[in-house]
This record gives sequence, C-alpha cells and structure tokens, in this order.
Amino acid sequence: MAVFKAYSKYYDLLYKDKDYAAEAEYIYKLIVRYAPDASKVLELGCGTGAHAKHLARSGLVVHGVDMSEQMLEVAARKRALLSSELGQRLFFSHGDARTIRLDQTFDVVISLFHVMSYQVNNNDIQAVFLTAKEHLKPGGFFIFDCWYGPAVLTDRPEVRVKYLEDKSTRVIRIAEPVMHPNLNVVDVNYTLIIKDKNTQKVEELQETHRMRYLFEPEIRLFCSQTGFKLIKSFAWMRDNEPDFITWSVCYVLKV
Repeated sequence: MAVFKAYSKYYDLLYKDKDYAAEAEYIYKLIVRYAPDASKVLELGCGTGAHAKHLARSGLVVHGVDMSEQMLEVAARKRALLSSELGQRLFFSHGDARTIRLDQTFDVVISLFHVMSYQVNNNDIQAVFLTAKEHLKPGGFFIFDCWYGPAVLTDRPEVRVKYLEDKSTRVIRIAEPVMHPNLNVVDVNYTLIIKDKNTQKVEELQETHRMRYLFEPEIRLFCSQTGFKLIKSFAWMRDNEPDFITWSVCYVLKV
C-alpha cells in the first residue's frame, strides 16, 4: 500500500476545495449521537490533520495516525500555528493502520476520506478492524467511510481532470481509472503536471492508487470476524441510507 509518495507534497493543494470543516462537523454529530460522553478519538489515516484539527475545535482530544511521514510533517507544522489550548488536544503518530498499537484506548475510532478503501484485500481490512477494536474502550464506536460497491458499479468511474493553483504552484491532475471487477478494485492512475510559477519549471509525476469498493454484506462479515456489530450505515454527509448514487458510505460499528 505504498501510495501518497510524490502525491503527498501537493496533497493540501489538490484538496483545498474539500470542506473538511463540514465533514468534521458531520462526524462530530455522529459521535454525539452514538457516544455522547466521548472525549478521546483515534483517527486512522489522518493525512495532514485537517479533520483532526476541526474535531479538536469541537472539544475532542484527537490522536491521528498516518503512514506518510511527509503528511505528518505538514500536520505538525499546522498544529504549531494553533493556539496552545487547541494544540494540546492534537497528537500525531507515524504508523500503519493495520498494525499500529498505541498502548492506550479511546472512546471512538474514526477513519475518513476512504482510508478503508485503500485496504484492497480482505486481510488488510480485517487488520484495520482489529486495530480499531484493540484501541476502543468497551462499548466504543468505530466510524469510517469507504467506496460503496452498488454505486461504483452503477455510476462507473471516468477520466477526470482537475486544475488547481496557489500563489506559487499550478497543478493539473489527471485521474484515469481502470476497473478490476473480479477483485472489486479500481486502479486510479494519477498524472500530476506541476508548474512552479516562480521558476516556470514544469515536472510530471505519476502515481497509482488502488481502491477497494465494498458491499454491506462484506462489512457485516468483517464485523462478525472481529467482534464488531454494525449499528448503522449512511450515505456520506447525509442521514439517509446508501443507494445506487452514493459513492461514499459511512458505517457506524460498535465493539
């Protein structure tokens, strides 16, 4: 699962239009609904810490874990710019969501922005479930999102081109998907064309992200194998059940 190498350098620019605040508020409301007394949250696959920062602003103590050292460096720089009160509610560790053990427990474990879909085989998914279970207090909740199989197969991925820029950099990102229906995965082949506005230098980077799309019976099976109970599934950022147009689904599990 060696992804987010060169890609990580431009991660925040590539997703600067993503509404992390609204997504964190959505997750916070789910936490309040299912675990109203929660105070400590573990985030598996925290990236540059955007969701964690907003959840900390809601009063939660958040410990983020990521396997990309480059992203964690960005997260640490962001934390240094926050108030001391807010910064004290944010912690980051380098590690793999499948194997990390922090020797502490949490009220809620979360894993967002399709981290679960980067677990492309059954053993990896089961391993992340077990990581979540090992870090949860009795009766704790595991909340994650992933690509939803019925929607992916109904509204199949297409080539997408995205243009982004900031003061110093202009990026064109081309995403070319290749579906592997017998594996339930999509290879998203990214090409990044990056122009430095100051030097006019142009470089091209390529990276493939293999993504697993999942079906609810699989989620129930993984739950039965790891000691979880599926409490509820939602269309991402909504309160209704998933459907054929819901590419992203949020699952709430209880240990």
